[in-house]
Formats: sequence, structure tokens, C-alpha cells
Amino acid sequence: MGGVALRWSGWGLVFALVTLSGLLPAAAAPKSVPARQAPAAEPVAPAKLQKGVVALDARLGGDEKKTRLVVDLSRKVEISVFALADPYRVIVDLPDVTFDLPAAAGRLGRGLVAAYRYGLVGPGKARIVLDTKGPVAVDRSFVLAEFDDQPARLVIDLVASDRASVQRESVAQKPVAMVAPPTPLDAAPRPVEQKPAAGEGRPTIVIDPGHGGGDSGAHSANGDEEKAVVLAVAHRLREKLERLGRYRVVMTRTDDAFVSLADRVKIARDNQAALFISIHADFLSKREGDARGATVYTVSDRASDAEAARLAEKENKADLIAGMDLSAQSQDIVNILYDLTHRETRNFSSLFQRTLVGQMKAGGILTHQDSMRSAGFVVLKAPDIPSVLLELGYLSNDEDAKNLMSDAWRNKVAESIVGAIQSFFATRPAVAQVR
Repeated sequence: MGGVALRWSGWGLVFALVTLSGLLPAAAAPKSVPARQAPAAEPVAPAKLQKGVVALDARLGGDEKKTRLVVDLSRKVEISVFALADPYRVIVDLPDVTFDLPAAAGRLGRGLVAAYRYGLVGPGKARIVLDTKGPVAVDRSFVLAEFDDQPARLVIDLVASDRASVQRESVAQKPVAMVAPPTPLDAAPRPVEQKPAAGEGRPTIVIDPGHGGGDSGAHSANGDEEKAVVLAVAHRLREKLERLGRYRVVMTRTDDAFVSLADRVKIARDNQAALFISIHADFLSKREGDARGATVYTVSDRASDAEAARLAEKENKADLIAGMDLSAQSQDIVNILYDLTHRETRNFSSLFQRTLVGQMKAGGILTHQDSMRSAGFVVLKAPDIPSVLLELGYLSNDEDAKNLMSDAWRNKVAESIVGAIQSFFATRPAVAQVR
């Protein structure tokens, strides 16, 4: 249980037993505080105070009628909990919390919960998102204070509900944008993004490592996370481009930070990007089959095939880690995301797509049998920036996963991308001038 000493006594034993049981008697605790207040907690160890509040362990219990999430914390915090529809999920807002949970935490569901995710969604704000199998209601939610040798415990009880009830409750909540506003651009940890100085003459390339923060993306069988894999490749690519001295390079994130899809597009447009490259890794369940190799996508109002549509739907839901809906964005951003992109921009995107696939094949990078596809990716919809989304391979395939974790392979794929960029701009001298 996250390294917590197992010394049970008094009310600590009572609270621990009801927590582990998965069901709490109705009279045991009101929705906000336990029925009997535990004695004042002993001071938290200095090491934990230095780290702030730490999530030590988490577990699910219960069945299809009632399911409980319990999270052990180093000390008590205030929480806000609410359910949403389309898709069905439960949002748990916390202050800045360090998640020191087992690597597999959240991947396997139980009862009403299919899976859950967690991470920072902005300065001083953490979030847990429970993806539920259907409509649910929050029966009770509370945090027990740390007591004796026992940690504080966050407890969320969910019960089966119906769609109409969830929608009514969703409307009664604060607007999503107020509960968890998108991370301000100047707050996300990334390089200073000043507009290019007039006359600089170098084209700006924006590298977009997918996912980040509580949105880990896909996982391999060994637990390798997509967000870490793509960030490593993005840094490798950035280093190679900057050594050339011909390009100005901006990354949408430089570490494990959550950046909304709208903010990624805005970073590219604010920096007058001449090319936008979003980097990801795919995953197929056993039911969906097996596949290998890299694929390069461009934007399209209609997906080129069913798999492209599936991937676009998955990637476009990345903002759900922050509980956000694109309808909450300003009208300007909505227009940018959903207006038809300029025909010239699409043509240049297709040109870079063909160039990149050719360079990867020439560089010995295995590509998917259908390596050039298109779909309605939100992150590619800037109307004036040639953009592609590169899926490096499939974390669900053992051979691809081995490559994705290899420094030599990452170096080779970064070299292929650099070669494609060089060829692309060699045929487009006009874009070398800052617009």
C-alpha cells in the first residue's frame, strides 16, 4: 500500500476496514466528513512535506451497481467531484498533487469504471478522470484525514445512473472551462515563444510531442508510455535541427506537461510556423488485430479509412484529461479548428507527407503498408500551416515497441525527419521568409 507502515489501532483500523471493504454503510459517514472526527494527525514526515501532497496508492472496489475509488494521500486535501456525459466520465479536481502510484494504476477498471487517468492539468491543479462504462452518479465523496500511521484517504463512491440524470447534473455544475481552465500559454513549461524578429529569414518548425501530463497516451505491454516515447524523439529531432542553424524550432511541450489541443494549434500560429509536425505512437487491441510500422497523416474532412477515423477520434479526445470540451473555447479558436483549411496548405501538407514517407523508407524505417492516410485531426486544422501527424509505430506490437525504446532507432527516425524537412524547404524557397 504505497510503503505505508502497517500498524493498525483504534479508529485507524475502523477506517481502513471500511475503505478496503468497497462499501461504506450509509450511516458511517456523511458526504463531506466522516461520522467521527479522528484525533489531530501527527505531523507529516519532513520528506513528504518537501514533496507537497503525494498520492501514494489507489484501488477500485465494488461491482456494476456501486463502485468505489480509494486514493491514499500523504495528507488531507480539498476536492471537487462531478460527473459528465459525452463521453461518460467523472472528474476529481485536487490541488497540486504528486502522483507516486504504481505504473499500472488506472489501466484496469472494475465495476462501473473502465479505467482512470491522472496528472497535472494546470498550475497548482491536479485531476483524476474516471472513464465510466455508462452513466453514473457520485453517491458520496470525502477525504479522511491522516491518522496514526494511516495515510489520508480520498474516497469516491459511484452508483449506476441514467443519461438524463447525468446531463441534468452536468448542467448544474460550473461550466467546464471554469472548473479547469485550459493551461495558459505562458504557464506551460516550454521554450520562450517570441515571434520571429523581422528579417530573421529562418522558417519556424513547431514540433508537437503528443499527449503529456495526465494524458499518457498508449502503453506497451511493458508499460512504456507514448507520452515519454514521443517526447524523447521530439527532443532528438529538435537537437538535430538546431545544429543545422537553418531553422527556428519551437516545441509545444518540453517535459511531461499537459497542453490542450487548441493551445498546440495556437502555439504554431503565434509563432508563424512554416511547418507543424505532431508526433505520436499508435496502439491496437487484440480485438482490432496487429499492425506494424510508421504512418503519416494529413488533415481531411473525411477519413481515408476506418482505422484513420478511429485514430483521429482517439487523438481528438486528448483534452478529456482536463475535462474540457472544444465548445468552451473562444469563437476565434473554434473557427480556426473547424473551418476548411486552405487548399494550398493542404497541398503543401500532402507534399511533406510524401516526402517524409519516402525519407523514412530510404532510411530503413519500417512504414505501415498503408503509410499515407488522412483524417479530421483537430491538431492539424490550422488553416495556414502545412501540418502532419506522424505515428512512429505501434506500441501494441512487440517489434515496434522495441524500436520505439531504442536510442539507435530514435536517432535514425529523427535523421529521416530532418532529411524530409531539408527536401521540403528546398522545394519551397518562399516559405523561408517569415510571413
